Amino acid sequence: MKIIRTSTVPISLNILLRGQLAFLNKNFEVVGISSKGAMLNEVHDREGINTVAINIERGISPVKDIISLTKLYIQFKKEKPAIVHSITPKAGLLTMLAGKMAKVPIRMHTFTGLIFPTRTGFIQKVLIKMDQLLCWAATNIYPEGNGVKNDLINYKITSKPLKVLANGNVNGIDLEYFSKNSVSEQLQTQLKIELNISDNDFVFVFVGRLVGDKGINELVQAFKQISVSSSLSRTANQKQIKLLLVGSFETELDPLRTETLKEIKTNPNIISVGFQKEVHPYFAISDALVFPSYREGFPNVVMQAGAMGLPSIVSNINGCNEIIVEGENGTIIPVKNADAILGAMQKLIEDKAYYNQLQEKARPMIQARYEQQVVWNALLQEYQRLLGEVKSKKEEVKRRK
Repeated sequence: MKIIRTSTVPISLNILLRGQLAFLNKNFEVVGISSKGAMLNEVHDREGINTVAINIERGISPVKDIISLTKLYIQFKKEKPAIVHSITPKAGLLTMLAGKMAKVPIRMHTFTGLIFPTRTGFIQKVLIKMDQLLCWAATNIYPEGNGVKNDLINYKITSKPLKVLANGNVNGIDLEYFSKNSVSEQLQTQLKIELNISDNDFVFVFVGRLVGDKGINELVQAFKQISVSSSLSRTANQKQIKLLLVGSFETELDPLRTETLKEIKTNPNIISVGFQKEVHPYFAISDALVFPSYREGFPNVVMQAGAMGLPSIVSNINGCNEIIVEGENGTIIPVKNADAILGAMQKLIEDKAYYNQLQEKARPMIQARYEQQVVWNALLQEYQRLLGEVKSKKEEVKRRK
């Protein structure tokens, strides 16, 4: 049985589905499709699957989208998969349409996040229509969490059944890999020296794209106030407060404000290290995650930080408010609220007992709900169930003939 997994850009296959494709390849012949790039080659080598590069634009580009749709259709007709399974919005729309045209029997899409709830006016209407079209072409739809599921229902995106696999999340967490014990003391010391972080410093970390809808403008605004107040009151032996940004800037789709970029560049306590393939060493030298995103599906970063023993400050959005329980493994704040970010950060810094309480429960709560093998087995069982239904229907047709 052949299964094709698709995403818009190769980083999604490479990061979001790390290890899962190799696991599935033991039971099926798995093919990965996304836009070309070094990361697609990495998926091929690490996961041991065949990969095909088909360019898919993240934005709306009618001519290029039609070309991508045609190439996907041709590829599906050639491969004859039993299942096509997409993640990410544009790949989802084009994969489901091409799959329907090519008569692929099982067409699955996982909604890892929704764009339209944070948009307004004409753009929101267009995005809603696109997701409605995606769902029309799909045979099976999987929201990554209950928050995403509720949005799909409330906005009337589809009347088809919506199923959340396991406890949500597309890939689960490798608890051995995301463990503070997996990062040697030597590497932690080396990183701290390179980044000018002392053992006494309190380090907040953000991991993700450095763009507006990840809440970076508000985060930097809040941290600027902490930097000013801590520098005025700090004595020689007091800890410094630092903000570690792990991720790349995007200047085209959702650039940061000019004043935010200036603060990142000039504030000595803001450390920007760019995109990093391996993020767990940066979690290991940090004290807490700050993730004030405007929208998510079911963010891996929050689970990864928790598995590394970090409390999290997250915005009250889908996924984040399912992973974090207020006052237990983190704190939940309103979206787009710099003052709330500031208050939550100050509480973690100043209230040691509260911080220790959150830290103590951070890893056990992730371990109990999102262990990777549970998620993989749930997906494998879903594939087998759907293939069994298709087989039964074919046998029923034969009997009737």
